[in-house]
Amino acid sequence: MDTAWGDPVNDVVPRWEWRAFAQEFREVETAFATTESTGATESDEIYLLSPVCDANVKVRDAVLDIKTLVQVDAAGLEQWQPVLKGVFPLSLTDAKRACDALGVPPPSAVQTAYSLAELVEELRAPVRGVRVLPVHKRRVRYRIRDCMSEITDVLAEGRSTKTIALEAADARQLIDAVRAIGLAAFANTSYPRGLKRLIGMNG
Repeated sequence: MDTAWGDPVNDVVPRWEWRAFAQEFREVETAFATTESTGATESDEIYLLSPVCDANVKVRDAVLDIKTLVQVDAAGLEQWQPVLKGVFPLSLTDAKRACDALGVPPPSAVQTAYSLAELVEELRAPVRGVRVLPVHKRRVRYRIRDCMSEITDVLAEGRSTKTIALEAADARQLIDAVRAIGLAAFANTSYPRGLKRLIGMNG
């Protein structure tokens, strides 16, 4: 789930998501072509990719955003929940939460706050090995079968891909929409996993 879809900072409602990555989605995009967009945005973000797990941790607009995977249902839908939106300079407590989410050792520096540069330095250290990945996105948002939806062009390290995602609070509503537009033909792939595959991380 990408909370740039309009969720406020204090939104902690878990949502079900189906996201797929591919160079093109010909048949799926046909369903979007007949629907009016609800808006488009571009953003530059930093994803913090763990070497040991697929945690969803990123920085956008000087805010550290952490979401956790709550569960995966029988249909393959993933339910994600926002757990932290930390503003920089980041508190030591929030820096530790980031490390915990990424499955790496806590910060070694004895300090009470971290700038983005200081956090990145800690995470890049060999003992943690977190990949710090700048990502540019161009998102076009839609409402498909009453589900929040987006088509996004992604650029990272000179490599590009496209991702389409649908999300909703109701799992049945979401899986019906995913199947109706043909997105079920593509594997449900979270942003961290999709980005790792794009840049060749972890094989």
